[in-house]
Amino acid sequence: MAQTMRSLSDTLEEYEFLEGDERYRLLIELGRELSPMPDALKTDATLVRGCSASVWVYPTSDNDKLHFLADSNAAITKGIVALVISAVQDRPANEVAAMDITAALEPFDLKNQLSSNRTQGVPNMIALVKEHAARIAAGGEAG
Repeated sequence: MAQTMRSLSDTLEEYEFLEGDERYRLLIELGRELSPMPDALKTDATLVRGCSASVWVYPTSDNDKLHFLADSNAAITKGIVALVISAVQDRPANEVAAMDITAALEPFDLKNQLSSNRTQGVPNMIALVKEHAARIAAGGEAG
């Protein structure tokens, strides 16, 4: 059974309390808490374009709720993916498709916290998550 991710608001509470390197450590920790993603799912179809590191996002759905598997070959990037995923994890697909994930991540101020090559892929991650959600909400299958 996949462990429950901490909510975005819990993470933010902790994040606001930290500064500098401690924020990096929190992101790395978040990345480590992601459910493991089987290598078989790390394909071209699940790869997020435009990230400096390799990032994979794969949606599964369970009773109309989306559960994303994700991974990255870079620790900080994996933490950012975990942050994006925690905003949408285990919510109904139509809710995720309609959600303003960018706004949900605003308080983390990632652009100022991280180098631009680490954050340039974030809009693509969000777009991919929303695309998967919209497809599943429209009655398409996960994956």
